[in-house]
Amino acid sequence: MPIVRKSGGAPPATPTIIGIVEGLSSASEEIRWNAARAASGMAEYAAPLAAALHVEPAARVREALFTSLANMGNAGVAGVLPLLRSDDATLRTAALDALRIMVRSAPDVLPPLLADADVDVRILSCELARILPGDEATRLLCTLLHDEQQLNVCAAAVDVLAEVGQGEALPFLAACAARFPDAPFLAFAIRVAADRIRVQPALPRG
Repeated sequence: MPIVRKSGGAPPATPTIIGIVEGLSSASEEIRWNAARAASGMAEYAAPLAAALHVEPAARVREALFTSLANMGNAGVAGVLPLLRSDDATLRTAALDALRIMVRSAPDVLPPLLADADVDVRILSCELARILPGDEATRLLCTLLHDEQQLNVCAAAVDVLAEVGQGEALPFLAACAARFPDAPFLAFAIRVAADRIRVQPALPRG
C-alpha cells in the first residue's frame, strides 16, 4: 500500500488518488484541503468550489477554496459574489478579500460589480476600486456616479474618490451633489473630496 504523505508544499498539478469534486466532499479535512488547492485557477471547478464554501467547517479549507477561486479571475467571481450577501461575517470578509485579489490581477472584473443590481454589492465594490491606480479608479467611479440613484452607493464612491480621485471627478461630484439636495452629509463628503482632489497633484497615468 502506498504511503500517503501530508502535503506541505505546492499542491499537485492534478489530483492523483481521488478526484477534486469527490475530494471536496470527503470526511477528511486533509483530502478536502488538497482538493481545494489542486483546483487553483481551474475555472471548470468554480461551481463545486463555491458550493463547498457554503458547508465547509474548517478554516484552512475555506481559505484554500477562496484562494483557488481568486486565481480563476472572472470565472471565480460568480462563485465568490453570493457570499458577499452571507449572514456569516467571516465569509463576507473572506469573499471581499478574494475579490481584491481578482481585481488586482484582473481589473476587468470590477465594472460588472459596480453595476450589480444589489446595492450592497455596489457599495462593497466601490471599496475594491481603492486598490486601482488613481486614473482607473476615477474613471470607474465617475461612470457609477453618473447614473447612480442610491444615496449610500454614491457616498461609498465619494469616500474612495476623496482618497484616490483625480480632477476628472470634479464635475461628477458636483452633479451628484445636485442630485441629492436633501442629503447634507453627502454634500459635506463631496466638498471634502473635491477640496482634496483640487490640492493633490495629478497622478501619472499608466
